[in-house]
Amino acid sequence: MNIPSLIFYSVFVIPLVVFLVWLMRQDKRKGKAGLIVLAFIVIGGIAYMYWKTKGQ
Repeated sequence: MNIPSLIFYSVFVIPLVVFLVWLMRQDKRKGKAGLIVLAFIVIGGIAYMYWKTKGQ
């Protein structure tokens, strides 16, 4: 992983995921389903990135 992608993750992705987790935990009824969907999207996005860049 190179420096620009680390900067992108630290500036945009990590705060967005933290905010979404906080927001979904506020909803007591459907909070767990939202967290599961968010985890699936994050894991799918990371897997897709590695698949397209062939792990470089």
